[in-house]
Amino acid sequence: MSARELVVLGTASQVPTRHRNHNGYLLRWDGQGLLFDPGEGTQRQMARAGVSAHDIHRICVTHFHGDHCLGLPGVVQRISLDRVPHPVTAHYPGGGQDYFDRLRYASLYLETADLRQQPVTGDGPLAVTESYTLDARRLSHPVDAYGYRLSEPDGRRMLPDRLAARGITGPDIGRLQREGELRGVTLAEVSEVRPGQHFAFVMDTRLCDAVFALAEGCDLLVIEATFLDEDAALAHEYGHLTAGQAGRVAAECGVRHLVLTHFSQRYTAPEEFARQARAAGHRAALTVAEDLQRIPLPPRRTG
Repeated sequence: MSARELVVLGTASQVPTRHRNHNGYLLRWDGQGLLFDPGEGTQRQMARAGVSAHDIHRICVTHFHGDHCLGLPGVVQRISLDRVPHPVTAHYPGGGQDYFDRLRYASLYLETADLRQQPVTGDGPLAVTESYTLDARRLSHPVDAYGYRLSEPDGRRMLPDRLAARGITGPDIGRLQREGELRGVTLAEVSEVRPGQHFAFVMDTRLCDAVFALAEGCDLLVIEATFLDEDAALAHEYGHLTAGQAGRVAAECGVRHLVLTHFSQRYTAPEEFARQARAAGHRAALTVAEDLQRIPLPPRRTG
């Protein structure tokens, strides 16, 4: 199993279909699990995908339209039912606090989980961990909505041949990494930059500066493509993107793997989403998401 992968739980927009559940996405990242936009039916989709409540460390809700949050009561209650031992932090638009409270306590249950609420009130960092920083950006939708981005800091990759040539072995390697210099040998001489990986999650929005900021340089971008390009006027009216617009974002931002999702039930030819995204200029990896897919992050960029 990949240490970093996206588990797709649902790919429909407002109306689920026979083949597409409401939204739901779990990002596995170095032993942490971030659950994005748990729509109706997410708990069952988790069971089908082999995802446990214990896998969830953060819940990130972009906005409070039902297809992005109506699965929250079941997920929250399952975290308590399964007695998840670690804290789970919930991020969501602060302007929707009343909605979050209603969803969290939608029915009676024994609350045993340590669920910590961290509402999003503006652009900027939400959490800084050893392996990533989680940021939010306000999107352009008729209701308060945010996109999320995980950014791993750059590191350094040690080069065994250079270490050996300079006689640095065993515990001395760790000393060099900590101190930056050892016996006249600098860290830069025996290592190379290991670029950090980046992931972004962009749901219901019109094109805006925040979409491009979230997507910039992403290794994996999950982005809504509710409409096809011929319905661009409808997309703009209701605060959504088309497949071509998503492809343009990916092309201009250097996205390495584009994942299109959140499809309107009016369309029955998923390959057309890929064709329009390609026509807009995206040439790298592209996935038209299907329920229960697992999508690994691409291999690291080289220094």
